[in-house]
Amino acid sequence: METGTYLDTIWPLFGPIIGFGLAFILIARLMREKRRPSATVAWLLLITLIPYIGVPLYLIFGGRKISRLTQRKSPINIAPPNTLSGAVSSSPFGVVSKGNRTQFQHTGVQAFESLIQEINNAQISIEITTFILSHDAIGRRIVRELSQKAKAGVEVRLLLDAVGSFGKKTLFMLELEKAGGRIERFMPVLPFASFGRANLRNHRKIAIFDGQKAIIGGRNIGREYMGPVPAAKRWRDFSLLIEGPAVMQLSAIFEADWSFACSKKGYEPREIKLVEEHPDPETSTIEIMASGPDTRGDPLYEKILSIIQEADKSVTIVTPYYIPDEVLQRSLIVKARTGKSVCLVVPKKSNHPVTDLARTHFLRELSEAGVEILLHGPGMLHGKAILVDGEIAMTGSANIDLRSLFVNYELGAFFYSEPDIEEISSWIHGLKANTESYSDTSSEKRPLLKSIAEDISQLLTPLL
Repeated sequence: METGTYLDTIWPLFGPIIGFGLAFILIARLMREKRRPSATVAWLLLITLIPYIGVPLYLIFGGRKISRLTQRKSPINIAPPNTLSGAVSSSPFGVVSKGNRTQFQHTGVQAFESLIQEINNAQISIEITTFILSHDAIGRRIVRELSQKAKAGVEVRLLLDAVGSFGKKTLFMLELEKAGGRIERFMPVLPFASFGRANLRNHRKIAIFDGQKAIIGGRNIGREYMGPVPAAKRWRDFSLLIEGPAVMQLSAIFEADWSFACSKKGYEPREIKLVEEHPDPETSTIEIMASGPDTRGDPLYEKILSIIQEADKSVTIVTPYYIPDEVLQRSLIVKARTGKSVCLVVPKKSNHPVTDLARTHFLRELSEAGVEILLHGPGMLHGKAILVDGEIAMTGSANIDLRSLFVNYELGAFFYSEPDIEEISSWIHGLKANTESYSDTSSEKRPLLKSIAEDISQLLTPLL
């Protein structure tokens, strides 16, 4: 009997047994993991009811903090002992530093000009990590500028997420390597040597210049995020330039990520040098924190939750995607029902229709509780910000969704100085000028198919 015929004969008998056996093993593993109950239930249903789809998806996307691959990445320490001083101190969630200077970038033109200027001014080193480096005119321009600095003897290190910038290492990027710059990929997904690695993405955006200045925020590198001239279709985003002790923490985060990406090459992490303090009392107090599989607990989520629950007057959240966990959702509902002003600003239509569908249930609950929901448009809103009581503000790379808060490698910055809070408040105020109020649609008025789609998406939100 030919091999093909033999396999065709036995596969209908043993194929389902093998499939369900593998599903059983994965379910046993899933039950040992420290996941939120909603995520566990969602994976259980997917693996049990549709094993031919659920099993491969779990193998690719199911990993979180227990992944062997993440255990190889040492817990991140953004406060090395030699960097602690009168201006820098540890907090329960991150590191607080005084004496910083900030320059906020409200538009893509400001962000582009600032990035080009800092690249051109760098004399010693340039370190950039980004989720997306687009293969467009903006991406090419930035790589060309980096190549020129590398040729001039400046050390250039570019760290790209292997999924966000998948397939982007083409000729225009090889120009940087030929010039002496280095490009590394964070957690490549091929070959699939470890379960779940495709789910663990580095979503941080950091650009550091000479160890003295740094740009952080929500912007990737591409025409959707920045450019030399205004563009009607450019996404609304937010970023800032920091100079001062906070750069030490950002350097520590970059160095830890770079070291992990280069671990197979025997790379040894570098010592983070103390940045000169600025005694001017008018400078900024900033709390930097990393979040992800390389941190203990979920510090960014816990910090966001704590400032929301402690709010006395108001909470405003700006996020491109809103898929919270139950605790965060209930915290906002309770604040609104107890008379606090709660406002959520999201895009009317994001670049991911499935997340727009998944958020519907959460928006409806918030609206019923009295939360003001504003839909920004036209155009995509990609910026992230939180403002509480006009006394504390936050921005960074994280969205208010389950992936950013519990899975991705993320970066957050919290601001306590009045000028910084006013800058973030001003940006939010500008967004509100281009919004419309969310109008709730009751389940009785929803089309049947849309209602079913929303219910299914609600069930699967822990997997998004």
